Amino acid sequence: MQGNSPLKKILIVDDEPDILEFLKYNLKREGYDVVTAPDGKQALTVAAAEKPDLIILDIMMPEMDGVEACSRLRSIKDFQHVPIAFLTARDEDFSQIAALDSGGDDYITKPIKPRVLISRIQALLRRSGRPSDDETNEIRLHNLVIDKQRVVIFKDGQPIELPRKEFEIIWLLASRPGRVFTREEIFDKIWGSDIIVGNRTIDVHIRKLRERLGEEYVKTVKGIGYKFDF
Repeated sequence: MQGNSPLKKILIVDDEPDILEFLKYNLKREGYDVVTAPDGKQALTVAAAEKPDLIILDIMMPEMDGVEACSRLRSIKDFQHVPIAFLTARDEDFSQIAALDSGGDDYITKPIKPRVLISRIQALLRRSGRPSDDETNEIRLHNLVIDKQRVVIFKDGQPIELPRKEFEIIWLLASRPGRVFTREEIFDKIWGSDIIVGNRTIDVHIRKLRERLGEEYVKTVKGIGYKFDF
């Protein structure tokens, strides 16, 4: 529950009334203000009127699908930084790529337990309120503290020192928990577009990160890339 803090407003967009009602019930029970729309076209109208803090989109909908709705929302200044999550029964790689390329922050497949969905929503909302990398030198997530100035990670209070590139990768992923970074993005942000490295380089760094931190933090999204999760 959110206690006395202002209610966060969530827009849910899905063409199945039963799913809308189920999600609305569970989110309201957690203290969120919930508005809904039955398709992507109406989602644009509702979003403009309600100014939600987070948007959940299905992909396959009449009038306008979720991918197009997301792309249009991202073209509007007010929604360029609002977290958008896709919640869909489609789990094909090409659907995930299209959803994330359109500006989505997370891709969640149905069915999902309400408690897990709430956790994903909380992570997205925390991220949206976190200062950018240029404004903070520390990220705190679950039992990890990632200290940028000292280039060290504290897990349950115990320091873990990492080589520079491995640290930069975990900092990048943890700065946007739940957001999938493609291999190309990671290469570009860590090594730079003018540096050529072997295709196996990132795989080796990810494997070493998992050896040092544990398997649960860095997740592989098949055919797309990697994300920080917990």
